[in-house]
Amino acid sequence: MQVARLRRDLAEARGKVCRAKAGTLDHVSSTWRTIAIDRGDHGVRVDLVLLRHLRDERAVSRNRIQKWIDDGEVLVNGAPPSRAAWRVQAGDELSVRVEHWQPRARPAAQAMDLEVLYEDDDLLAINKPAGLVVHPSYKNAGGTLINGVLERAKAWPVGSRPSLLGRLDKHTSGAVLIAKRPAVHAALQRAMEARLIDKHYVAIVWGRPSPMRGTINLALDRDPWDRRRITVTDRGGQPSVTKYERLAVSSLGPPPLAGALAKADTFSLVRCRLITGRTHQIRVHLSARGWPIVGDAVYGRKRAGGEPAALDELAYAFPRQALHAWRLSLRHPVTNNPIEIVAPLPDDMRQLAAALCLPTVALAKVAP
Repeated sequence: MQVARLRRDLAEARGKVCRAKAGTLDHVSSTWRTIAIDRGDHGVRVDLVLLRHLRDERAVSRNRIQKWIDDGEVLVNGAPPSRAAWRVQAGDELSVRVEHWQPRARPAAQAMDLEVLYEDDDLLAINKPAGLVVHPSYKNAGGTLINGVLERAKAWPVGSRPSLLGRLDKHTSGAVLIAKRPAVHAALQRAMEARLIDKHYVAIVWGRPSPMRGTINLALDRDPWDRRRITVTDRGGQPSVTKYERLAVSSLGPPPLAGALAKADTFSLVRCRLITGRTHQIRVHLSARGWPIVGDAVYGRKRAGGEPAALDELAYAFPRQALHAWRLSLRHPVTNNPIEIVAPLPDDMRQLAAALCLPTVALAKVAP
């Protein structure tokens, strides 16, 4: 209690300094939105709390929230937090400037055939196919995973509200975890922050990762020349760690595959475990080490001149990044029982692995 009281006193003191410098906060209260921090938000980063509470506002993103924090447009108990990683406490008062906001249209429920991997009163896990967008945007107003989940949520108890725990890129397949209530989502966010949720992915890559097992520790940041891309940086950036294991390497098969493979590149089946969860992390990390994911249009290998070997041509023709969110391991946020959610490797990646002569015994290692 003394620590919490001291924290509030310090925040109030900082707030007085801030108001004295700005001289404007007291008379613009009508442009500030106040959020009371409850037990579900206790101990969570301030940027993640805002992202959860403001998800119905147009054009609100984590990057934009972090900019608001840097610009002093977010206050905790009347004072700007020192950084986006500042953790709020139950009873704190969070304020954010809301000038020029427009309400975001709520996603519509749409009937959709979804493959359910796990479901109980608190959680839902869906096996997302490649090509399905996770959340509506100005480019994809409907036909997304969330639209389908909202249709399913009509049968849930009153007060339920689906919220995603992380996202997958459009062309990445695999397990997506969804909380059914805000308190469950907040508990899962805390578990992620504490690295208590294991996320394992499977990828088919160019090359032969060496050593067989290892850790990629490379900071990531937005590409200054193309904000849609992520790049490795040695100037700040977000610390990013991926553990990997090489499960198999393409092997010579019986003729005529042996002749085709002899001139082709090597391909590998790799399992990755996220220690941190940055945008495009696995794709960028593997590419930076010289093992780009097959089919990755952004970070993958580009066609060289000349006629490619037959197996190389198969890899170049694969229509999406060969990356699959395979397994989630966690403690249930309500019962504390262990849960393991496994999304079977999709047919397109199985067929690609077979065509590239990756041993079938390797696929057994990532079987349900």
